[in-house]
Amino acid sequence: MKLHIYGAMKSYKSLRPLRMHMPGHKAHRSMLAYFKDAAKDITELSFSDCLESPDGVIARAEQDIAEILGAAKSHVLTDGSTAGVYALVYLAKKRGGRLAIARNSHKSVYNACAVLGVEPYLLKTNERDGVLLPPAAADVEEAFKRENIGAVLVTSPDYFGNVADLAALSRVCRRYGKLLLADGAHGAALRFDADEKESYAGNFADAWVDGAHKTLPTLTQGAILNLRDEALEEDAEDALNLFRTTSPSYLVMASVEYGVKFMQEKGAALTDALRRQLNFIRAKLKKRGIAFYKHSHTLTLAIDFSAAGIPAAAALEELSRRKVFAELENGRYVLFYLSPLTPPSSLGRLYRAIASVWRMRSLRTGKVQDTSYVSGVKRFAYLTALSLAHEYVPLEECVGRIAARCAGVTPPCYPVVVAGEQITPQAAAALCAAPHTFGVREGKIAVVRMGGKA
Repeated sequence: MKLHIYGAMKSYKSLRPLRMHMPGHKAHRSMLAYFKDAAKDITELSFSDCLESPDGVIARAEQDIAEILGAAKSHVLTDGSTAGVYALVYLAKKRGGRLAIARNSHKSVYNACAVLGVEPYLLKTNERDGVLLPPAAADVEEAFKRENIGAVLVTSPDYFGNVADLAALSRVCRRYGKLLLADGAHGAALRFDADEKESYAGNFADAWVDGAHKTLPTLTQGAILNLRDEALEEDAEDALNLFRTTSPSYLVMASVEYGVKFMQEKGAALTDALRRQLNFIRAKLKKRGIAFYKHSHTLTLAIDFSAAGIPAAAALEELSRRKVFAELENGRYVLFYLSPLTPPSSLGRLYRAIASVWRMRSLRTGKVQDTSYVSGVKRFAYLTALSLAHEYVPLEECVGRIAARCAGVTPPCYPVVVAGEQITPQAAAALCAAPHTFGVREGKIAVVRMGGKA
């Protein structure tokens, strides 16, 4: 495969150059002892192009990526999918009106709305087996009839592998002349999956983000913003100039190009082999009565340990003790996050670990966290709530108060409390039980201070 960015980095290293430029480590031997690829870590030089206005190796890499992904234009990101999400919200803002989103949108969607002054419209929340689902096309159409909405931003797929009916959503958006935007951070690999390629966001969205580092052989923070229509390019460039770093990692950029091109060559075969083995493991789990989430379209496996009376946190801890490290637990499920690069042979070890933990009577406390989702009653518009005077109160005392900021569990990084809503007992309990959160400071949460001064 032809790797434009990596080729430039490798050629520079071979020159044994005099490094009178950033970064400050200068590929010193003390650095190379710990980070052997530091010699390829460069900045914008005469031969290495510039991500802000590419016309060389980066431009050629982005053109190749766009062709492979079916986009009119692709932009490499080194700030994770978050920079791409901010660009999507910027596109929505330029078209006016509110932005329709799913409640379980990533925190970056809510943050971008706050920064850009876009009022989000939370679409109807549907749930299946304790997991929030993408919005239905009928709910989006109802929102168009009721509100002044300029665009829809859906997460597809989500952490648990649920995919939106993008074909139906696209038809509705076209009928009403609205933009369909997709946070496809978890779905880059779908483009190369023979069984699920129709679920790829790029088949239908006007603009979408691929979180390359999540499912492709790409370094962490590598992502891609893709456009179906070049008419969106000017606004997209404006957005990236606002939100993307001016010091992009060439190592990350090179790995994005590599990840996409590697998957073009080998992704279909690798995905097919892993999916076959994953389906075999799922069949074994079902035969043994081990509960799992059955609706995933991606390479994920979520075990429902609550069905065995085992708290998910306890199962996660025991699995870690056995050197099996999962992506997350949410009180009910432990989620194992695979990719086409996961060796199919490793699933046997995973199955044995799951089955062993499932049998452990010492973990069956019966005290399993209630993960049913109850939305708080909306009292203020989102942007209004952010502007009001607020105070921090202990989580144990927040039920019934109105949230002044979003708060949630990390991961999966979507709010269980949305600013402007009255906090429910379920939301407070979820935040109390989570080891890592956002929007919580030392066990306290921001709530609107009624009658106070800003």
